[in-house]
Amino acid sequence: MTIPHPLDFSGRTVVVTGGTKGIGFVVAESFLAAGANVLVCGRSTPDTLPAHGDRTAVFRATDVRDHADAAALIDDAVARYGRLDVLVNNAGGSPDTDAATVSPRFVEKIVALNLLAPFTVAQAANAVMQQQSDGGAIVNIGSVSAHDPQPGTATYSAAKAGLLVLTKALALEWAPKVRINHITTGLIRTESAASVYGDDGGAAVTRTLPMGRMAVPSDIADACLFLASTQASYVNGADLAVHGGGEYPARYLATHP
Repeated sequence: MTIPHPLDFSGRTVVVTGGTKGIGFVVAESFLAAGANVLVCGRSTPDTLPAHGDRTAVFRATDVRDHADAAALIDDAVARYGRLDVLVNNAGGSPDTDAATVSPRFVEKIVALNLLAPFTVAQAANAVMQQQSDGGAIVNIGSVSAHDPQPGTATYSAAKAGLLVLTKALALEWAPKVRINHITTGLIRTESAASVYGDDGGAAVTRTLPMGRMAVPSDIADACLFLASTQASYVNGADLAVHGGGEYPARYLATHP
């Protein structure tokens, strides 16, 4: 008897929001490499799309903060491929801001992108997955900011904390057909984040990390593949920490130069 490989997604359909750059780009590439049909979205058409071999992700221009557009994203995936098996809610982010002076409009936009949009896309995905005999899986990409906020991240941290709790709540409501899990990401080396880590290329920041390196996008992609696979068939409502053990406490660094 031949047992299918648990990370073989041949014939499966995967949607990755924010899948045109950074972490989402590599997540999309990884699912393509595993055989999946992949649809990625972003607000503007990218110069390059995720690809593996002769297979390339399909792009749809989408503002996931818009309810109708988010629902249309899922409709498009089903119209193209006949089903939806995995949603990776990756779109998100925020520049640092001063909580004392930040505008209400900015707060609304950050909460809309990092909390409300994942909920809206997940709702549309769940409606499809509940009608499939084998259901589906949703993975929400979160942040250590939900657990350990830093100065300048009040709005973003609050939204990401909401995403974590939302994941746990939806896991209770949508099981057993749909599993929904959360990944807590730590410091990740991407092109867009390079300037955040200092002029030394992140060397000083790396010394605060037990693993001795920052994560790379493929670390997050591998976690997505696992959570979406049959290997995680009993994993639901989980928060998978992919942050290399976090960071050393400040008092430890102060006494161990």
